[in-house]
Amino acid sequence: MIKIFPFIFILLWSSAFVTTKPIIDNSDPFSALAFRFFFVAIGFFFFTIYSNKKIYINYKIFLPHLFTGVLFHGFYLGGVFYSVSIGMPTGVTALIVTLQPILTNILASKILNETVSFKQWVGIFLGFVGALLVLGFDIGNDLPLIGIISSFIALIAITSSTILQKKISNNLPLSVSNLYQAIGGCLFHLLILIFFIDPYINLNTTFLMAMSHQIFLVSFGAFTILMFLIKKNSASKTVSIFFLIPATTAIIAWLFLNETLNNLDIVGFIIATFGVYVATRKN
Repeated sequence: MIKIFPFIFILLWSSAFVTTKPIIDNSDPFSALAFRFFFVAIGFFFFTIYSNKKIYINYKIFLPHLFTGVLFHGFYLGGVFYSVSIGMPTGVTALIVTLQPILTNILASKILNETVSFKQWVGIFLGFVGALLVLGFDIGNDLPLIGIISSFIALIAITSSTILQKKISNNLPLSVSNLYQAIGGCLFHLLILIFFIDPYINLNTTFLMAMSHQIFLVSFGAFTILMFLIKKNSASKTVSIFFLIPATTAIIAWLFLNETLNNLDIVGFIIATFGVYVATRKN
């Protein structure tokens, strides 16, 4: 069962891109994310109670997990949602964030003392080339500067949160860690709402269906699997699977949104898949 977790994660995480647009069409990005992680925190709270896990812990253990949530659910998702909401093409944002495995490999070797082999670097290179082919080279010149900056902030945030989560992943049960990370993300977005923007949410059927998808399938499903993979594997190998996200997203969009999937996309998917295989195989 554990062996299929990466494939389930890829499918669930990629599907989030399909529901991001209807969410930000009916709300500002930070209100949507505060709404999402309020209910995610409640969900993990009740699950933690149900599973008889200890919630009240030493603040020295509590704070790093809260901060990881601020990085992952706050700066990373906030950066991605905000970039798309101001007109940054989703493909360009995804391409910038797809640099994460490369940056994580560089930092993991220095911070976590993980050995990053030549084989892994070859896989990372192939994965990036495949993702680039799927996303396309013609990304245009008229890109909002703040959108580019936000996307790179998201890249730094998800890389930093992955490294930090690997360092602290063994000191709390997964459900408790996810609870505090959700609280951290919710608090971050609430502060943004209080001090910087005028919040709004249109609670129509489209918003609620898209938000339900992101709460249950992405936050409860994909994110929990990601935290499990980080805990069980090296950070550098875990994040290599992110190179399959753009290709899988393109396939999902082709299946459900009738978006074009051309021969270059298929070639990119094959190259990215082979790159991830090379980077993550044991021998």
